[in-house]
Amino acid sequence: MGKKVIAVFDIGKTNKKVILFDQQFQIVSQVEQKFPVIHDDDGFECDDIDLITSWITGSLKKITSEGQYELVAVNFCTYGASLMFLNERGERLTPLYNYLKEINPSIAENLFDSYGGKSEFCRRTATPALGALLNSGIQILWLRQEKPEVYQQVKSILHFPQYLSWTLTQELVSEPTSVGCHSFLWDFDQMQYHQWIADHQVSLPEPVTNDKVFPVKGFGGDFVAGTGIHDSSASLVPYLKGSKEKFILVSTGTWCINMNPFNKEPLTAEQLEQDSLCFLSPDKVQVKSSRLFMGYFHEVWAKKLAEHFQVADNYFTTVRKDDRLIESLMLGKNPGAAFFPNGKESFEEGLQTVDLSVYESYEEAYTQLMIELTRLCVQSIRLVIPRDDQTEVFYVTGGFSRNEIFISLLQNSFPSRKLRVSEIDNASALGAALVLLPVIPDFIFSGLEK
Repeated sequence: MGKKVIAVFDIGKTNKKVILFDQQFQIVSQVEQKFPVIHDDDGFECDDIDLITSWITGSLKKITSEGQYELVAVNFCTYGASLMFLNERGERLTPLYNYLKEINPSIAENLFDSYGGKSEFCRRTATPALGALLNSGIQILWLRQEKPEVYQQVKSILHFPQYLSWTLTQELVSEPTSVGCHSFLWDFDQMQYHQWIADHQVSLPEPVTNDKVFPVKGFGGDFVAGTGIHDSSASLVPYLKGSKEKFILVSTGTWCINMNPFNKEPLTAEQLEQDSLCFLSPDKVQVKSSRLFMGYFHEVWAKKLAEHFQVADNYFTTVRKDDRLIESLMLGKNPGAAFFPNGKESFEEGLQTVDLSVYESYEEAYTQLMIELTRLCVQSIRLVIPRDDQTEVFYVTGGFSRNEIFISLLQNSFPSRKLRVSEIDNASALGAALVLLPVIPDFIFSGLEK
């Protein structure tokens, strides 16, 4: 028999991966695919769900037939805000609609008006109103209003990761991380589906824990499949299982997402207005989160600086931390904000008003940019820190974890915290594998390196 492995299908918007983890949760194989998009029944771009599911079954057949590995379990982590609608025979009724698809805003507005107004509804469901189809529950009301002939045939509704699991197990389930992530479906006050689900006679499966597995047959070997998990919550799992200390995860990239699973305070209307929300962990525990479009801001500004100083777009990778320069900028030439004169909402304003001629070099201007971006990030992190905060550690992941200016300024802003740069790759996929740990014998996770 080959080496025992767990297979995780990590389905992102751009890249789709199948990753094999051995019994110590080390990656032994990783295959990445990019699939062309198709168009839905309204002509809007979307992922090709048939191509994805055929790739999954083909990959599993290859793994089980080659004999190099003994497949013990499979799980799925995917982007959120996507629902699949099935008829009574389990047949898919719709494309995998793109969550960026614009819809009539009155659909959400009518929902808000029926349940206490926008502010109260969003507070109770712990999510901002994100627009388009980004609040996945809106897809149900949109389909019922815009395509009633399709909606009349709907028997079952699944989030994307649970649909992928269903294609192997034929089990209709829900789980906390999908219903609890900006879905408009979950009432965080009552910790159950929001009342509108029952009032609108929507049938959704009750959430089961993420360590629930079901048998899979027909691939030349016996293995089990998990329920699937939302990728943002999955990325938190390695730290929940591996850290002995209470922590905040600062996950940086295009979005900087800060997650505190130890903040039990309810989300406030003020926090909602500042782009905060709550997730649910696999154990159905509230995870207070905030986000900042930091990577995008950085990308646009780095390009503008490169054009002004006539250097390569990626020249910022050569800029080193200069403590004297940082002190000079923070106390002297421009102690305020040049790139973001009035906070993150003034991004476009700063692009028009900044005077780059006051900076003697790219290094000086870029350091000022990082001072301001870090300041915005600190403000965002503070939104997830409760009054009785007991967190001891910040784990910083993603692209900015390699930016020494950012790391230094972040540490200086929170001197009482231990700041650890995490080297975990494929954290979402690893999390999807780790949630199966209680039901997979002989697999051992040794925790995070200290």
